[in-house]
Amino acid sequence: MSLTTLKEVLAYAETKKAAIPAFNIDNMEIVQSIFKAAEEEQYPLILAVGQAAIKDGRMALLAASARTFAEKSSFPVVLHLDHGQSLEQVRMALDCGFTSVMIDGSKLPFEENIRISEETLKLARAAGASVEAELGCILGTEDDISHDDNKPFLVRTEDVKAFNEAITVDALAVGIGNAHGIYKGLPNLDFERLAEVNDISVVPLVLHGGSGIPADMIQRAISLGIRKINVATEVRLAYVKGITTAISTGDFYPIANAGKAEVYNLVKGKIQLFKNGMVD
Repeated sequence: MSLTTLKEVLAYAETKKAAIPAFNIDNMEIVQSIFKAAEEEQYPLILAVGQAAIKDGRMALLAASARTFAEKSSFPVVLHLDHGQSLEQVRMALDCGFTSVMIDGSKLPFEENIRISEETLKLARAAGASVEAELGCILGTEDDISHDDNKPFLVRTEDVKAFNEAITVDALAVGIGNAHGIYKGLPNLDFERLAEVNDISVVPLVLHGGSGIPADMIQRAISLGIRKINVATEVRLAYVKGITTAISTGDFYPIANAGKAEVYNLVKGKIQLFKNGMVD
């Protein structure tokens, strides 16, 4: 099966009242593990390439790996640019065959966020790709992306309304107290705000910072309209945990396979959780 778009898999999630996982990929071993779990679950998958991987020169390599696995898969796969930082980076991703791009204009003034999202939409539509935008701030730090935690961060319902009136993207990431990285204590998610946003949003909603959010909170977020959930930090930590357990062998394949096994177990559990009790 060839790569598909974010719009297509989110439509499926909406019909099932479930969420599609977006797992960040950083090497081929992680890609292998994610595909193994998704193949067993027969569930749509989003492979996200983040800013650290891009800075390390891995965009094209990871895109090629994702396409190779997707062509052999029996379920829908999306190749997604995570937290795109510029129109030039969006162009690079589309040139590499990405079928979905996120433009992160959340740090910009509201009108500038609309403008850069419009420009991204033009580029993506010409390539047959989907677009994700962001309103509100995602707290914490990941891949050197962070916001000032002292500033207001919750998405404003009036901004969602105005944004949707100005432009129609395919997915909207919203800040409801979610954070990148691992949470210090119990996440403080504003579900009332999420419900308000879901009532007025005309596009599917995205929850970033999915690593470490308890299962009951994940299920509640899905029930309130979240249709895509990003998981990055937990994937990386699982891989590192696995290779650490086998590092004393000094043998590459046992070490790599131990890392893959940890990622596989994590991903399988996340997919089952994000299915949210859906019946096949």
